[in-house]
Amino acid sequence: MNAASADQPAPRRNKPDVVDAAMSVLAENGIAGLSMRRIADELDVQVSALYWHFPNKQALLAAVSARIVTGESDAESDAESDAESDAADLTATATALRDRLLAHRDGAEVVSSSLALGLLDLPARQRLVEAALAAGLTDAAAVVAADTLVHYVIGFTFHEQQRVHAAVIGAADASVDLSPVRLASPDASPDDDFAAGLALIVSGIRSAAVAGR
Repeated sequence: MNAASADQPAPRRNKPDVVDAAMSVLAENGIAGLSMRRIADELDVQVSALYWHFPNKQALLAAVSARIVTGESDAESDAESDAESDAADLTATATALRDRLLAHRDGAEVVSSSLALGLLDLPARQRLVEAALAAGLTDAAAVVAADTLVHYVIGFTFHEQQRVHAAVIGAADASVDLSPVRLASPDASPDDDFAAGLALIVSGIRSAAVAGR
């Protein structure tokens, strides 16, 4: 740093800046390396400065989770709302959530931790509830259906990302997978596995709605 730049005041940072820095650290180091120290270094500030914007790391992770599941636009949300049937709504919403998680390193683990602590309002969950209601489920059953789909998506994607990471560091063979779809068809992709499980759950939701009528 030269003398002229040293005289310049440090730029003010806001919450979006801190979340941006956290996203960068997550992409480079994963959740295991997502420390407040690294985020502060990314912003060239003291760690204490981060606490002006977030009271603790859990609150910051919740903001990161919200960024992961909402992204920079509502393109996926618009696509989901245009689905032609109740089944398509459920399928499209669940698939879009998985895509958002896969777009970020350890995305499923970060989002899962925030959900478990009750710190994240997941937009996809509300859309799933609405789609389940439209399919004919009762209020209580629609909530169960939405939560089941959310847990399936996050759990599947978490294991998917764990396998990829293990393969990258040489801890496991990425080709080893004992899922039913993979056993039946060795050439099946993770997308095929996910779609097969999702179709089974959606079919069950629709059957429950018909039985309830």
